[in-house]
Parts: sequence; structure tokens; C-alpha cells
Amino acid sequence: MSVTAIVVLALIAIAVLYGIVIYNNLVRLKHNIAKAWANIDVLLKQRHDELPKLVEVCRQYKQFEERTLTRVIEARSRVSEARAQQDVPALGAAEGMLRMGLGQLFAVAEAYPELKTNEHFMQLQTRITSLENAIADRREMYNESVNVHNVRIEQFPDLLVARLLQFAARPLLEFSTAEKADVDLKTLFDN
Repeated sequence: MSVTAIVVLALIAIAVLYGIVIYNNLVRLKHNIAKAWANIDVLLKQRHDELPKLVEVCRQYKQFEERTLTRVIEARSRVSEARAQQDVPALGAAEGMLRMGLGQLFAVAEAYPELKTNEHFMQLQTRITSLENAIADRREMYNESVNVHNVRIEQFPDLLVARLLQFAARPLLEFSTAEKADVDLKTLFDN
């Protein structure tokens, strides 16, 4: 075997090994995204289970605004649908609606002293607020995982392996425009 053939075989072996390393790193990034999504999914499910309890406690107060409760229930349904379909853009929009509805519900609850002092309502409010904070943390982790993945599949030489093996960019879990805007307290209390 000639020296040239040995050099060519060595270069091919190095290229294959380097391709394997790149592939393994891309797979790791893909699984990090899946893990981050699973963490969000667990929290969304827990919150999904708590919201009907909160709505029911509020309904016990006859004069409580039905329109506010309906908004929360509709938003909950949209989050559930987006979650089940793993539709990240739709989930971001639905989450914005749900957060606005919950904010409105908690703001309207301020007008009901008996409700505010109801132990079950206070426990649910604390639990849902805790879940909201955890979801926000997990969203950050998910978006970081997606960002790292998307950057890697666009960088050379990783993009060669990514294109060859059809690694696609993943969408960020973005917030709706309404959720990013400042809260208009007047509209919260006028409805």
C-alpha cells in the first residue's frame, strides 16, 4: 500500500470520526430540547388540573364575573390543545391569553373579601402562581436548548451533517405581544 493511499484512508477515517462526533452532539442537543419540552409539559398538565378547581371556588360566589371565568376556561382549553399537538407557536399565544385571564381573575377577586380569605382559594392561587413561575423558568431552559440547537445546525461544519441527516431548526416558545405589553390596570377593573 502506498503512502498516498494510507494518507487518504487516514483522512477519510478522521472525517468519518469527526462526522460521528458532530452527529452525536446534534443528537444530544435534540434530546435536550425534548427533555426541556417534557419539563414544560408536566407543569402545564399540573396547572391544567388546578384551574378548574380555582374556577369552581370562584363560582361559589354568585356575583363573581362569569365572563372572567369563561376567559380562563377558554384559554385553558387552547393551551391544552396546543400542548397536545406540541404546537410551540400556538402554545405561546395560548399561554399569553391564559396569563392575562388569570391576572384578570386575581384582580377581580380583590373585590371579593370573602373569596380572598377563602383558604381553598388562597391555596390554589399560591399553587397556580408557583406553577406559573416554574413554567417561566422551564420556558427559559427550553428556549436556551432550542437556541443552542439552531445555532449548531447553522454553523460549519455541523451544518453539513445536519443537512445530510435532516436536522431542522426548532421554534422558540415565544410570548404573545399582549403578554409583553404593560398591564393596563383600568381595563382589568372595568370588565
